[in-house]
Amino acid sequence: MNQKPEHAGLVTATVVVALILSILPLPGGLHAYAPYWMALVFIYWGLESRSLGHLGQAFVCGLLLDIFTGALLGQHALSLLIISYLLGRFRHRIRFFPPWQQSLAVLALLLNDRIIQLWIIALAGRGLPDWSFWIQPVVAFVLWPWIFLLLDALRLRARRTA
Repeated sequence: MNQKPEHAGLVTATVVVALILSILPLPGGLHAYAPYWMALVFIYWGLESRSLGHLGQAFVCGLLLDIFTGALLGQHALSLLIISYLLGRFRHRIRFFPPWQQSLAVLALLLNDRIIQLWIIALAGRGLPDWSFWIQPVVAFVLWPWIFLLLDALRLRARRTA
C-alpha cells in the first residue's frame, strides 16, 4: 500500500466499518435504502489520498464483501475494481469539484456500478431486480456530502494526532 503510516490504521478501520455496515441486517425493506458503503469508502480514499488506489486492494475487499454478504463470488470484486479504475482515471477532475458536483460524480459512479451489477445478475441467470435496485445510488448521492465531511474530519484528526 502506498499510504502514509498514520493513515494505515484509519483506512483499515473505515474499510472494516464499511464491511460491517454492509452485512448489518436492516429491518423490513430498509435494506434497499442502504448505500454501497464499501464503494463510498473506496471513493473517499481514492479521492483524498489514493490510499485504496490499487486495483488489487479493490478486488480483495470486493471478494471479502462477496464472502460476507453471500453474493456471487467476484460480483462485488468486479464492481469495486471498476469503480477504483474509473476513480483513478478521473480523480484529478472529481477531487476539485464542489461538494454538489462531487455528489453527482459519485452518483454516476454508483449508477455505473448498478449497471455492472445488473449485467452480472443477468449473466448468472437470476431474475431482474425490481425498481428498488436503483435506490442505493440515489441514497448515496444524498448522503455523500455528510459521509465526505465525516471521513475528512477523521482523516484530519488522525493527521494531527500522528
